[in-house]
Amino acid sequence: MVGLTIISTWFQVKAPTYMGKAITDLSRYLTAYFDPTTHKQASLQQFYNALWALLFFYGMNVATMLISSLWTSRINALSTNGMRIGLFSKLQRMTIRYFDQHQDGKILSLFTSDLDNISTAMNQAIFELVSQSALYLGTIWIMFSLNVKMAVATVISTPVAILLAWIIVKRARYNVEIQQEEIGKLNGYINEQINGEKIIITNGLQKESLAGFNERNEKVRKATFKGQLYSGMLFPLMQGLSLLNLAIVIAFGSWMVVNDNMEKAVGLGLIVMFVQYSQQYFQPITQVTSMFSMLQLALTGAKRLTQVHARPEEQDHDTGEKLENVQAGVQLKKIRFGYDQNREILHGIDIQVDKGKMIALVGPTGSGKTTVMNLLNRFYDVTEGQILFDGTDINQLQLKSLRKNVGIVLQDSILFTGTIADNIKFGKPTATDAEMVAAAQQAHIHDFIKSLPNGYSTKISNADALFSTGQKQLISIARTILTNPPFLILDEATSNVDMVTEEKIQKAMDNVIAGRTSFVIAHRLKTIIKADEIIVLKDGKIIERGRHEQLLVEKGFYYELYTNQMVFE
Repeated sequence: MVGLTIISTWFQVKAPTYMGKAITDLSRYLTAYFDPTTHKQASLQQFYNALWALLFFYGMNVATMLISSLWTSRINALSTNGMRIGLFSKLQRMTIRYFDQHQDGKILSLFTSDLDNISTAMNQAIFELVSQSALYLGTIWIMFSLNVKMAVATVISTPVAILLAWIIVKRARYNVEIQQEEIGKLNGYINEQINGEKIIITNGLQKESLAGFNERNEKVRKATFKGQLYSGMLFPLMQGLSLLNLAIVIAFGSWMVVNDNMEKAVGLGLIVMFVQYSQQYFQPITQVTSMFSMLQLALTGAKRLTQVHARPEEQDHDTGEKLENVQAGVQLKKIRFGYDQNREILHGIDIQVDKGKMIALVGPTGSGKTTVMNLLNRFYDVTEGQILFDGTDINQLQLKSLRKNVGIVLQDSILFTGTIADNIKFGKPTATDAEMVAAAQQAHIHDFIKSLPNGYSTKISNADALFSTGQKQLISIARTILTNPPFLILDEATSNVDMVTEEKIQKAMDNVIAGRTSFVIAHRLKTIIKADEIIVLKDGKIIERGRHEQLLVEKGFYYELYTNQMVFE
């Protein structure tokens, strides 16, 4: 590509010399033709030769530029595709902390706004940048090789152009970066509002939602206006300087012809050549400045993508130990943890889960229940203390083997685009249909699936419209049963469903828990009455522990939670 660009540029910078030669030869012909003494010797042959050479060089310039442009487009398409794959791959290796700290809309804007800006710049600007840079250097070289005085006259206004461009570019860069940041915030707000549209409509908050959008959109508008204002100033400014430069070249060239005793035909050809070179000299500056807004958006997008790629990834140990089932149990020893260094959530937690036992975590919102789940699956690493699986520190285990042995049923179930069968087999794509059906039967969702016209082949494109919250939860449980993890975490799996559905989910949970070592984070306490041990958390500390009957007898905090909940139910 670079070689073709250089060849194309050479044809372009060489062509004006033949234009000047054609003008010189035509002038000489006209002088000889109208002079009776040389009339018969006058010939247009040299003029025609110069014209054919001029056409050849411009034709070759167009042909090589076309080939180079096509090749560049192919390279840019492959590069953009590679960046998109690289970004998505990076996100798959990121820690949960990154997704907790960044809105979905801001992450999505990396793929839409930022990558699109880079792609646009690569398709339109990069080729121009390379070709115009080559043209700029080539034009300077050939001008000084032809006539130093005229070359100096052509480039004399360059310092003024560079100074003005630098001032404007500096302001434009600042405002374009603000523009991209505000667009990311706007995308995050839009995503948040769309996800919560039912709540907005239910509470009649459409006007407030629109007001919030207008406020953020106004910030985008102001930032965009300032960025485009400064970027847009460059092109007309360079065009004006180009016209000024053209006037300087014509005036100085005319002065040279009159005062340097130069042959008039040669002088006329020289002026024509440098008029062309004057345009070519400012063309790269004008073209590059006209693309500045596009380039700046691409550079800002590249900076944001670089920041993502610089983020820490999950630290796996390829040489670490593999977790083969859970033979003895899981132990949390003096665990301290905080999402923020200045705010500790868990304060010295000790929990022992023996193989095949069910431990229930209860407590008010913010007590640290879900935090324990995040630590057990190594979504976050503990600040102090140890988590041991069969006596081995969780940090010494291979992440892949840990996640394979730990199953999670979340409070908010997620279904993916595809069929019901695809969703149940999501964690084990190699499972047979018989295994899938058996898992669905244990999860008490098989009968509902069979009642659908296409059964397990039913397409899921809008999960909320097709399934109730409870049905989605049952499919999630079937997915977990199919993966058959030896250690299970249930995170308030029945908190968002009605009483009838809760009973079905509870039966499904009993099936999935049977014979497994498990943690159950409970909101409805009647679902964990049979737990081998109930641990009561409050403000990140264990305040009570024991079986259900024992804790009721003690009439402590658990007793209050249970009796209050029974009254309301």
